[in-house]
Amino acid sequence: MTSVIEIKRARIAVTLSFLLNGIIVGTFVSRIPDFKETLNLTNSRLGLSLLIAAFGVLSALGPVGKLTAKYGSSFIVRIANLVLCTMPIFVSLLFNEIWFAISLFVYGATLASQDVSMNTHGVTLEDRSGRRFMGRFHAFWSVGGLVGTAIGGLLAQAGLGVKQHFFLIAILMFITSVVIAPMFLTPDSDKHVYTDESKLKKKRPQLILILGLLGMAASIGEGAAGDWGGVLTRETFGASPFVSSLPYMAFSFTMVIGRFFGDQLATKFGPNRILKLGGLFGGVGLALGLLAGGSVGVIIGWFLFGSAISAVIPLLFSAAGSMANKRFAGNISPAEAVAMISGISYFGFILGPPLMGFLADAITLRWAMLVPAALAIAISASSKIFTSD
Repeated sequence: MTSVIEIKRARIAVTLSFLLNGIIVGTFVSRIPDFKETLNLTNSRLGLSLLIAAFGVLSALGPVGKLTAKYGSSFIVRIANLVLCTMPIFVSLLFNEIWFAISLFVYGATLASQDVSMNTHGVTLEDRSGRRFMGRFHAFWSVGGLVGTAIGGLLAQAGLGVKQHFFLIAILMFITSVVIAPMFLTPDSDKHVYTDESKLKKKRPQLILILGLLGMAASIGEGAAGDWGGVLTRETFGASPFVSSLPYMAFSFTMVIGRFFGDQLATKFGPNRILKLGGLFGGVGLALGLLAGGSVGVIIGWFLFGSAISAVIPLLFSAAGSMANKRFAGNISPAEAVAMISGISYFGFILGPPLMGFLADAITLRWAMLVPAALAIAISASSKIFTSD
């Protein structure tokens, strides 16, 4: 039996793990224009480089799902937190384009390992306490993204080099990881023992296709905000380094608000209605911002777009964990359910970067950004097939 104190301590540890992940991602995103400039990359080559990180993510999802099920989520997340903190240092070295690609692959694999294990620990906490936490956890990820991007934009504006910036963030995040390591639940809390897998083979396609495809559409939009928002404002509309970080900051702010209140709203109104209204509002908002043009239009567009997908990913992970614990109990662990949903969702990060890069070279980046707007509207139209259990 897990005590209330243990639940509270673990909630803090998981919350800070999401925050840590978000800060590191936001830090990375804030300096993408600098990577592009330093290595003299075209939009297409930058897109392909970012694609390598997505391949790193996908390469790790299957193995880490099995390892998390076997050894427990707390064991894996402790290790993943520490390793992830070292990644900014390796990425920032920027020796050449090949080094950049290799470092992005390892960075992506480490992100996936930490992502699956901390989400699994969050699912375990929801199961043990009978309460919904996932929206709040992902809200703190968005807070981290906002903080990391804001700090990165300010430091870039001040002229601080990428290496110095990333080394400072790595040290601070490593200290945080060491402090929270003893606060997670014990590894035995969610180790998984398999029984009959025959039922799983019949149920798995529905779990993957219904939940995963919605996640994939959301991840394309989320990746576009992070990877290309700054490039669009800086290169198309001549924004300064700080202003070019504002689209992702605006997007992250909306994501924070939506995720902090997402659990309560989903409980009160149902996930279908939340996704239907949010997707429509965000998709139309982004499209209007792009049509208006200018840095202000882009910033407002991404601000509105955040409302489209803020609730999607948390609801997907909660649904995956609930299915594993109830409908598929004994056949699939929550860790592997989370990994499977992540695998389909992260395909959006594989498809998104090169798609946006090639479209940008063909029709300009401004009009390529209409793709995420259309996908948000598609999420709205498809909300009826979403299931939360």
